[in-house]
Amino acid sequence: MESFASVVLLLSLILGVFLWSCDSFSSNEVSALMAFKLEIFEDPFQILSNWNSPYADPCLWSGISCSPTRDHVIKINISHASIKGFLPRDLGQLSYLEELILHGNKLVGTVPKELGYLKNLRVLDIGMNQLTGPIPPEFGNLTKVMKINLQSNVLTGKLPSELGNLRYLEELRVDRNKLEGTVAAAFGHLNHTGMYVSNMNLNGFCGSSQLRVADFSYNFFVGRIPKCFGYLPRSSFQRNCLQNNSPKQRPSSQCVKTKSHPGSNRRSPHQATSKPIWLLALEIVTGTLVGSLFLVVVLTAVQKFNRKSSIILPWKKIGSRKYYSPVYIDPEILKGVTRFSRQELELACEDFSNIIGSSPDSLVYKGTMKTGSEIAVISMSMKEEQWTGYLELYFQTEVADLARINHENTGRLLGYCRESSPFTRMIVFEYASNGTLYEHLHFGEACQLSWTRRMKIILGIARGLEYLHTELQPPFTISELNSNAVYLTDDFFPKLIDFESWKTILSRSEKNSGTIGSQGAICILPNSLEARHLDVQGNIYAFGVLLLEIISGRPLYCKDKGNLVDWAEDYIEMPEVMSYIVDPELKHFRYEDLEVVCEVVSRCIHQQPTKPLSMKELCSMLETRIDTSVAIEFKASALAWAEFALS
Repeated sequence: MESFASVVLLLSLILGVFLWSCDSFSSNEVSALMAFKLEIFEDPFQILSNWNSPYADPCLWSGISCSPTRDHVIKINISHASIKGFLPRDLGQLSYLEELILHGNKLVGTVPKELGYLKNLRVLDIGMNQLTGPIPPEFGNLTKVMKINLQSNVLTGKLPSELGNLRYLEELRVDRNKLEGTVAAAFGHLNHTGMYVSNMNLNGFCGSSQLRVADFSYNFFVGRIPKCFGYLPRSSFQRNCLQNNSPKQRPSSQCVKTKSHPGSNRRSPHQATSKPIWLLALEIVTGTLVGSLFLVVVLTAVQKFNRKSSIILPWKKIGSRKYYSPVYIDPEILKGVTRFSRQELELACEDFSNIIGSSPDSLVYKGTMKTGSEIAVISMSMKEEQWTGYLELYFQTEVADLARINHENTGRLLGYCRESSPFTRMIVFEYASNGTLYEHLHFGEACQLSWTRRMKIILGIARGLEYLHTELQPPFTISELNSNAVYLTDDFFPKLIDFESWKTILSRSEKNSGTIGSQGAICILPNSLEARHLDVQGNIYAFGVLLLEIISGRPLYCKDKGNLVDWAEDYIEMPEVMSYIVDPELKHFRYEDLEVVCEVVSRCIHQQPTKPLSMKELCSMLETRIDTSVAIEFKASALAWAEFALS
């Protein structure tokens, strides 16, 4: 009996401790986590799927780590998960948080100043997102922080001088943003001798040995590199507007002229002259009137700016209160991108009657400008009341992202149209007059694609992807890389155009079968093959599948033939049957080319996570081992003259 009572007592104690630990978890921390989940509007990998109840144990949620006593959140680590959404102010309630790692996602909006309230934070990594606006000066309150990573966003403004308070900071990355001002602003200032002195009397960054790693590259910083940063590699300051002779700085055309040093034009006190009292009174009255008028103008401009630049987006309810998320839209985001009027596009596209493609989300028109150049216009099929703040931000961000692309194997963005009456959101591309690669492969025109021509198309696609993945920072990925995304010019020169990215903007999950590239197709693409995420490795996999489609002439999936990849795997690694994979429409092909294409395909579709592939490597393989010269064609086949006439 005594042993039974002991067991009951022990169980009661265990249950009591468990209940106490659950009850002791801060409700503010739970609500902060739930607020974060509500701000995420896309979660392709379902990372937050088990964040499903405010009464559950948050310590069991994905990406969450708790203290040993399981009563506080001390770490959030959700990196490279492709989540899209905003950073809520509520994160500032996680007062025990030590690490916030949200690297490599698609977060948008501004960085909330409330992150500066996390006094125990040691690691802040929100790099490689799409965050805009300034770096909050409240970050200077993160006195325990050791690592800050803000790289590869769209942050603007100057480095806050308050960052000089962070004495324990070991790593700072702010590269690949749009920051300006001087690097020395947060770390020191020039004294009368021209030497840099820290803001903390040599107790800040310049006087501390804690800062080991720092990267300020690819911004618009001016001035000189502080001498206390002499131990950093020169690459940490490249592609700025700094005053040195390094060829790795930005060209002067990209750098805004800075104002003269404060005080350089300051008048000497001895230059002041006395004025009559009546003149002084007149100046005071005039100044008051001008000041009042200026104040009215400023207030009007601020109201107008708030209406257009910062949209308040009603989101979801948390408890009994309605949660509002401010969406900051940088008015400079589309600076330099051509803006067309609806009227001139309507005239070019014959009153928008020349439709060449359609889906539930958008229409594609073909048009001809007054200059004679042909254009393709994509129009969003949405009403104004459906257009939310984050959609506007995503639209403008996507246009700005497309505008930075400039390569011979990519479609060139010509501009955009954004009007309110009638509501219009359009983007304008150069038109490739020979249609899509899909049409030529699967609509009876494959005979125009000789082996040499197909090899040239493959090389062009590879070069375009290499540019998008390696030369652009951050990299650009094609949202749905397939033969519908490859447009051909009159001479069959391939151009990659990312028309499908607008499906991501409009949050559509299913592909419409009525798009221009698939109308009338006998074979269909099942939904299971469409889960391509916007990442570099996903593009490389899709590139391998696209190569199979080009050399075989088969679509990705047919009801009677099955999945293209499953079918091809029986041939691509067996030399004795490899030729069976070649399109039967072709009377001639070069076996050496086929071998290297199959090798690239195999590497693309069998990627090893520990050894990620790069398009630079794959493009080099194809360029060095595929011969598209006329001489090799003539030598290989008696049919070369006919093949040459087609290529």
